[in-house]
Amino acid sequence: MKIRECMSRDVKIASPDQSIQDAARLMGEIDAGVLPVGENDRLVGMLTDRDITVRAVAKGRGPETQVREVMSREIRYCFEDDDLQSAAENMSELKVRRLPVLDRDKRLVGIVSLGDIARGEHDHHHAGSALEGISRPGGEHSQSMH
Repeated sequence: MKIRECMSRDVKIASPDQSIQDAARLMGEIDAGVLPVGENDRLVGMLTDRDITVRAVAKGRGPETQVREVMSREIRYCFEDDDLQSAAENMSELKVRRLPVLDRDKRLVGIVSLGDIARGEHDHHHAGSALEGISRPGGEHSQSMH
């Protein structure tokens, strides 16, 4: 099964110039802990609730802090025509539960979560393997280049 068959296409995007307060409000509205950050039709970063907490609040930065100041700039992603197994392995290695999905022109077309993979697989093997890797202690908890 391909990523495009199970990914979420209705993705809300933050702007790098937006305040972290606005981004956090959007996360609350859509009940998500991560937002892709886009500028000029390109994915330029990812913002997580953890980024806001650790890179802003913990350092005394205020709610007006721009997203670009705390977002992760190095992004791991997958392509819409990748197999679910490939995305699950990638998530396990990176210890992330969501990946932005790009088309081959590197335009954001969706986001895939561990739950999407579990719903897309009949035997749930790939999702279980990914969860095992994500849950394993240690390692970096940020996104790195694909």
